[in-house]
Amino acid sequence: MDTSPPAGRPAPAPVDLPLSLDRASGVGLARQLAAQLRAAASGGTLEPGQRLPSTRALALALGVGRNVVFEAYEDLLAEGFLIGRDRSGTFVAPDLAVDRAPAPARPAPSRSARWLQRDVPEPQLEHPGPPDLLAFRVGQTDTAALTRGEWRRVWRAVADAPLPGDYADPAGDPELRGAVAAYLKRARGFVCDPDDVIITSGALQGVDLIAQAVLAPGDHVAFEDPGYRLARQIFQERGARITPLPVDNDGLRLDALKGGPDAPLLVYTTPSHQFPLGVRLSIPRRLALLEWAQTHDALIIEDDYDSEFRYGAAPLPSLASLDTAGHVVYLGTFSKVLSPAVRVGYLVAPRPLRERLLRVKSRLDAHTSWPVQRALALMITGGHLERHIRRMRKTYAARRAALSGALSGSRAHARLMGLEAGLHAHLELDPALDAADVSARARALGVLVPTLTPYYLGGADRNGLLLGYGGLDLPQLRRAAGLLARALADAAGHR
Repeated sequence: MDTSPPAGRPAPAPVDLPLSLDRASGVGLARQLAAQLRAAASGGTLEPGQRLPSTRALALALGVGRNVVFEAYEDLLAEGFLIGRDRSGTFVAPDLAVDRAPAPARPAPSRSARWLQRDVPEPQLEHPGPPDLLAFRVGQTDTAALTRGEWRRVWRAVADAPLPGDYADPAGDPELRGAVAAYLKRARGFVCDPDDVIITSGALQGVDLIAQAVLAPGDHVAFEDPGYRLARQIFQERGARITPLPVDNDGLRLDALKGGPDAPLLVYTTPSHQFPLGVRLSIPRRLALLEWAQTHDALIIEDDYDSEFRYGAAPLPSLASLDTAGHVVYLGTFSKVLSPAVRVGYLVAPRPLRERLLRVKSRLDAHTSWPVQRALALMITGGHLERHIRRMRKTYAARRAALSGALSGSRAHARLMGLEAGLHAHLELDPALDAADVSARARALGVLVPTLTPYYLGGADRNGLLLGYGGLDLPQLRRAAGLLARALADAAGHR
C-alpha cells in the first residue's frame, strides 16, 4: 500500500516526536504538550510548514484523550505557532522564526588518553583539488556513457527480487561469483571455478584480507617502486617490511628479488598496466616471477585493476592464468569499468588460502552488499557490462589520442608513456626540467597534475607527471593538455 502523502502536501510529522507528558507534575497535560510542541517548532525540530499528526494519531501515541491534543493545538493556533487548513490538517506556521541553536559539542577526551596514543596515518589518497581546476585525476572514470535504461532495468529487477532475511555467504552472491568466473574466462582467458571467487568491497579490501590472512608483523613484502600507495600503506600498517622493487620499461625488475632466508613472503605487482608508470610486465619476466615464487614458496598478488581497456596492444596472459602451482591471488575491481562509487571488487585465490580469507572477511563485514552484488551479476549476465566496456574503450581511446596529439609539440621536453592500456599515462620529463616546477606552473594556469615522486618508497629514479584522463571529456582534456604544454614550454624557457 502506498502511504506517501498526496502530491503537494507535506508529510506529517512522525508521531514518535520527542514528547513526554508527566501526569504527576501538577501542570495540565494539554499545557505540557503545548509547551513541548512550541519548543519543537521554535527550535527547528518541527520545520516551518511541517504538517502535524492528526489529533487522533498523536493522542493514541501519547496515551491521552483526544481532547488533550485538541486543546494544545488550539492554544498554539491562537498564538500563531500553528495554522489550520480546511481538510488538510494542522501545520507549523510557514513564516515562523526558528532559533536553530548549534548542537552542543560532544565531550572530548584528553589527547593524552592511553587509547589515543597509536598513530593512525592519513590515507594516501589523490586529492581532487579546487573545483575550478581541470584535474588529471588518476582512477577517475566517466559514468555519463553508462546507458541509463540498462542501469534502471537492472535495479528494477533487483528491487523485484525478494530481499534475503539473513546474512549472506561471505564469499559473495553465487550468481555474481559465477558471472565473474565466466567473465574472466571470456575477457582474460583465465579459467577458474565460481567457488574460487570471493567478492570484496573494493580491491583494497582484497589486499587487506590477504595481508591479514598471510602476514605476521615483520614479514617481508616486495612491492613495485613506484607503486600503488594505498596498497603499500595497508601492508605497512599490518606490520610488513617493504622492499621496493625497481620498475623499468618491461615492468618490475626481478634482479632485485632476493632468495634464501631473505626471500619475500609476498610480492605485489600490477603487470597489465603498471601503476603508475603504465608499462607492462614482459612475458619472460612473468614466467621468471612465477618460477621464483614456486622456488621460494612465495605468494604473488596480481592486481589487474584496469586491464579491460587496451588500445592497439595485444593482451598479455595474466599471471594467474599462467600459474600452475597455486602461488597467485588475482585481484579485480569494477571501479574502473563502472565507477569507484560501486565499491565492489573480487579476488580469485588458491583453495587453502581462500578458506583463510573467508574467515577474515566474515569478521570484517560479513559480506558485501547483496543488492549491489545482484545488480552487477545482472549487468554481466545480461551483457550490459561488456557492451559498456566496448563503448568506453572507444571513448577512452579517443581521449588518449587527443592527449597524445595535444602534447605532440612538447616532445622536445617530455615523452608520453604507458598509453597501451588503462586510464592514465606517464609523462616522462627531460632531466633538465623539474617535475614539481612544471606541476606548479600548470596549477597556476588552472590544471592539476600530480608528480611521480609521492608514489616512490625510496628515492625517485624518474622525473615525470601522472596524467589521468578518464574523468575529463574531450573539450576539457584538450584544454588541460594545451595548458600543460604551455607550462612545459614555460619551464623549458626558464632553464
